[in-house]
Amino acid sequence: MIEVRHLVKKYGNHTAVSDLSFDIDGGQVYGFLGPNGAGKSTTMNIITGCLAATSGEVRIGGYDIFEQPEKAKKLVGYLPEHPPLYLDMTAEEYLKFVAEAKGVKRSDMKRQIEYVIEVTRLQEMYKRQTKFLSKGYRQRVGVAQALLGEPELIILDEPTVGLDPRQIIEIRDLIKQLGKTHTVVLSSHILSEIRSVCTSAIIIAKGKMIANDTLENLENIYSGDSYVTLRVKASEIEIRRALAPMDAVMGVECTQLQDGVTEAKIDIDSDFRDKVPEQLFYAFASIDRPILHLAEEHATLEDVFLELTSQADISEESADDTEAKDGETV
Repeated sequence: MIEVRHLVKKYGNHTAVSDLSFDIDGGQVYGFLGPNGAGKSTTMNIITGCLAATSGEVRIGGYDIFEQPEKAKKLVGYLPEHPPLYLDMTAEEYLKFVAEAKGVKRSDMKRQIEYVIEVTRLQEMYKRQTKFLSKGYRQRVGVAQALLGEPELIILDEPTVGLDPRQIIEIRDLIKQLGKTHTVVLSSHILSEIRSVCTSAIIIAKGKMIANDTLENLENIYSGDSYVTLRVKASEIEIRRALAPMDAVMGVECTQLQDGVTEAKIDIDSDFRDKVPEQLFYAFASIDRPILHLAEEHATLEDVFLELTSQADISEESADDTEAKDGETV
């Protein structure tokens, strides 16, 4: 659906996007993830044709966004971080204005507007001027205008910024619903948002792509060490003896709790992770010691994000040091 090749955007001496390349297939909800200043909004603006690139290529549904902008833009519905609303218009008037600007046929305009009002649940508010709407409803109007023209691709840039918890939940539910019928790209720096609505994620830092995979694969690939926290009504010596025959156990740290309970943090070999809970059950059953608590821990999306962006920072610092050394005179 989206093909980006060697995309570069410079502002003077500052490079906002640096040799960025990725593909996004149709029929999924993608997260476009990165810290503030990573180049997310710049990339979104280029993909949607709102901003020129310094160099590189972007194709939407096979159409070059720079060479065939009309055909490419017809496939895209875009909600920027700040919805482009005219506050003196009612939501209905604004949607009619956007439909005309997008070239929606008059014979089809009423149907499309009724559809987007229904999908975004604006039925009770579409007669009001947008300046009297809450931020949550303004976001809904912004999503509604993105849906006009029946685009195949919906791009949402930070759609829940500034919303209260209830509004955030409502907008996320709406995005999930849109993902059933559209390809959706959600740009955000909020990890919980990406996890709750997306199936895959592209992570960028300092204008460069550092990962592109499903959320499940990202968490598995970058999981690092896994461990199990165990609470057993047994002594430390008994716990160590029970664990000794297990090849998956890489190390154990024990803490004595009350009433004869010991907590053990067990480092495990990730290759044997699936077998460990069953082995632990039988190990302690064989010595007649009850397991009171067992929890497996491994990398979360937060861990992956921190690891990858930290690596990007280190790489950037190394590159700066190399350039500085190359510039030294002997």
